[in-house]
Amino acid sequence: MKKWKRLLLAVLVLFAGAQLFNPARTNPPVKNDFLTATQPPAAVAASVRAACYDCHSHETVWPWYAHVAPVSWLIVSDTTEGREHLNLSDWPTEPDRAIKKLDRINEAVDDREMPPKKYTLIHANARLTETQRKEILDWTDAAAAKLRATTTNQ
Repeated sequence: MKKWKRLLLAVLVLFAGAQLFNPARTNPPVKNDFLTATQPPAAVAASVRAACYDCHSHETVWPWYAHVAPVSWLIVSDTTEGREHLNLSDWPTEPDRAIKKLDRINEAVDDREMPPKKYTLIHANARLTETQRKEILDWTDAAAAKLRATTTNQ
């Protein structure tokens, strides 16, 4: 019994010590918001906001458990990586870059890479139905095609 108490005490001390090394949870200013810049239909905008914005924008809603190490380390790391790959708060104004990003969104949603299962496991509102997935795919295809048409006509 004494060993279990020591083990429990050691685990509690390690857990408490880990709290001293919590990473910063930041939401820098939004430069050029994707939804404002592209103005998708309301249903697409709602799906994208629910499924993508926590990890791919500067509008992350940090849940209570994002303040508790070691879970906070994973959440901040995933969010930082998500923003590096696609930042919906810094949407490009150059048509060629926007087309590439729309194509990448389409590919990631179509291949079911996004939203990732580990995220949707505890965020039910981020789970895309087949209808929502198709709406996003159709809209990103159409938006990219529209941009392609404007860049070739110039």
